[in-house]
Amino acid sequence: MNGLHLIGDLGGCRCDPRLLLDGEGFRANCIEFVRASGLTVMEANFHQFEGSGFTGTVVLAESHIAIHTWPENAALTLDVYVCNYSADNRQKAHKLFESILTYFQPSEIARHEVDRGGHLLMEPLNDFTGFYIKAERQLGEWQTPYQKMQIYETAQYGKLFRLDGFNMTSEREEFVYHENLIHPALCAHNAPKKLLVIGGGDGGSSEEALKHPSVEQVTMVEIDPDVIQVAREHFQAVHNGVFESRKLRVIIGDGMKFVRESGERFDLIILDLNDPIGPAEALYSMEFFQQCRAALAPGGALTLHIGSPVARPQQVAELAARLNSVFRIVRPYTMFIPLYGSLWAMAVCSDKLDPKAFTADEIDRRIEQRKLTELRYYNGETHEGVFALPNFVRDLVTPTRLRQPQRGRRLGVVAAR
Repeated sequence: MNGLHLIGDLGGCRCDPRLLLDGEGFRANCIEFVRASGLTVMEANFHQFEGSGFTGTVVLAESHIAIHTWPENAALTLDVYVCNYSADNRQKAHKLFESILTYFQPSEIARHEVDRGGHLLMEPLNDFTGFYIKAERQLGEWQTPYQKMQIYETAQYGKLFRLDGFNMTSEREEFVYHENLIHPALCAHNAPKKLLVIGGGDGGSSEEALKHPSVEQVTMVEIDPDVIQVAREHFQAVHNGVFESRKLRVIIGDGMKFVRESGERFDLIILDLNDPIGPAEALYSMEFFQQCRAALAPGGALTLHIGSPVARPQQVAELAARLNSVFRIVRPYTMFIPLYGSLWAMAVCSDKLDPKAFTADEIDRRIEQRKLTELRYYNGETHEGVFALPNFVRDLVTPTRLRQPQRGRRLGVVAAR
């Protein structure tokens, strides 16, 4: 239901301390505040705790107020909710909230304002920060044997796909992730022919990879068939019909098992996976990285995302260290991904291929020669740019033995071992 929820944690109240003890007195004043704001009181119920504060609710025709005081801490919590179904009560709710603030005079105010209309999709980046996307409506929700899937319609990104409460891809923004995951490695390869995608059930990575004319086959190994089905039905704008391509081989199964047992060799292995948490964690292990290295053809490379160096620096550092212990050349690179709400890091890993060695002009020539069309992010300049790491990211991803002190701080470069 469309509405506005105002929540306050209020401390350091400078009012007469007796006001935090007097539930009946506040009840009378609160009713007057409600009427002055233009809202309608239906019923008020307060309970006075002996020798302490009070708790109470006021039922409004438009919804409710709830309050609880802690005199010993000069604090209270306040909850004002109004629905806006038949009229817009936002200004009235704000006026009422401010009247109560004036009554108690808090010096510390933690205020939260929540629009209760549509869906507010919260995306935690770590335990302390995150962001949100407002969705207009939910198009579907399913629980598969592996994960919870949700699809929403949003004004900013079009259709948006979430797995286990995290944003995965969207119609209008997917190119930022998929182009950066695929093209820096593939454009650096002279003639990639055989590719492997682990995960990537939305089809976006496979679609970008098949833009390269030398690619003869992409094998996608996706453990959850429902992801592919949802992509086919709802995310044509992401995969652009790639599932109908004769060059795409889809295998429903365990990516680790496939790499370990297939015996095939690939010019590029793409790990298009969830974050390294829960079931996906094993796919970021040193053991699996070693198995991927063994499955690469001469001159081949592994590409993957390694998380946010801003929100999860320790994760990025640990994954970079694992990769550096397996591959001779590890090239981390960064870009801002709007759907993920942060600076994000990826890496190209190889024993021979070095994408950072290519200039912008060389990459632009390859893009032209290969007739790579409909690239909305990637070009020669962005290729050079994503590998230009800020110092704090260098510090995270550079092997310790390569770090050189300079002017009292650590500066490092990622170099082939």
